[in-house]
Amino acid sequence: MSIEIVRVDLTSLAVDAVVNAAAPDLLGGGGVDGAIHRAAGPQLLAACRALPQVSPGVRCPPGEARLTAAFALPARYVIHTVGPVWRGGDRGEPALLASCYRQCIRLATEHALRSLAFPAISCGVYGYPADAAASIALRTLRDVLRELAQPPSVLLCSFNDAVERALRQAFSAA
Repeated sequence: MSIEIVRVDLTSLAVDAVVNAAAPDLLGGGGVDGAIHRAAGPQLLAACRALPQVSPGVRCPPGEARLTAAFALPARYVIHTVGPVWRGGDRGEPALLASCYRQCIRLATEHALRSLAFPAISCGVYGYPADAAASIALRTLRDVLRELAQPPSVLLCSFNDAVERALRQAFSAA
């Protein structure tokens, strides 16, 4: 099992899949989502629009994941997942965040992907506290990867000092 923490622009990584911390409509936005859409090119938006809506305006509910090609990115695929918006932690946010990581690994396994790069899901505009999110990410990934005969290698990509510190502390503690 390989989990590594890196400070890097995940849109520059030549991995099997980059994980997109997306909005439920999967139509691009700010932060990681916007960066991935810009780097992948307009074909990514078209591919996301082609995914079926499960309810009006929702192609991927929180805690779930969807797979598309990566187009102009150096990665082969994008796994889109929708993390929870932080509302204090008592409205199911930890379970939804853990589900994001589990569902991404499930898709990676189904498609025989060997390397994934994750952002800090929900830690941007969704406001999830970095320490709590990092702890959930590391615990969930370690648990899920241990169950696999051939687990993919995982990069946890930080976008600022606070997230990187939180990831490294959670890595040491887990």
